[in-house]
Amino acid sequence: MKFCTSSQDWSKRKKIFQARKLNFLVSVKESYERKLAAITASISKLEEQMNSNSTSIES
Repeated sequence: MKFCTSSQDWSKRKKIFQARKLNFLVSVKESYERKLAAITASISKLEEQMNSNSTSIES
């Protein structure tokens, strides 16, 4: 039973593995970027509401 038939076969499998890993990491990065954008928008909206409430209380 041959486990390593050729170095070309190994390098091809290594490239496939690296491509899959890269796709996974890019996907994770994009997911975190979407979550960060949502958090940033929530913070901005809350600050806007807080500023609006403070000006309406003073009036």
